[in-house]
Amino acid sequence: MLTIRLSRVGKKRRSIFRVIISEKTKDTFGNYLELLGHYNPHTNKAELKTDRIKYWLEKGAQTSGTVHNLFIDHKIISGEKIKVANIKKKKEAKKEDDVEKKPQTKKQEEASTAQEKTDKEEKKEEVQKPKEEKTTSKPKQEEIKAAKPEKGEEAKQKAKEPEKTVEKPIEEQKNQPDQKVEDKK
Repeated sequence: MLTIRLSRVGKKRRSIFRVIISEKTKDTFGNYLELLGHYNPHTNKAELKTDRIKYWLEKGAQTSGTVHNLFIDHKIISGEKIKVANIKKKKEAKKEDDVEKKPQTKKQEEASTAQEKTDKEEKKEEVQKPKEEKTTSKPKQEEIKAAKPEKGEEAKQKAKEPEKTVEKPIEEQKNQPDQKVEDKK
């Protein structure tokens, strides 16, 4: 199927487009059947070969959405413009939320603000409840520890008691040879 579409040329941030006709499955940077004009989006000027465009449209060539709208702007074809820009799902959801949030009357606005306040208070209470549960659980754990002595406590108590050290008599210390430390360089 033949399509009339744009092929980007030009420098970075200074794009200029060629209006070409080629197979729909072929790359726009590759070979094309015919060059039908140029379009500069910065100045919004287009140089189009209207007679050749009409010829290819009569033969059954399709147009891309952007080229279709470009031809309508330059009055080559007549009809309604096609919506080309895709709105992301997140933006659509935000727009729907904004429409739903906008109250129609002051009473509805007051009711919605009151509901939001109660929702916030409920969330605060939910956050505070787990904190209270944590504080009550600590004494229970301490009670369990006090009631149940651990195996390691006996070892800790023995470690706290001062150890009895037996000093060697002075005579034995004198009999041992002195150890000299050699400097390593």
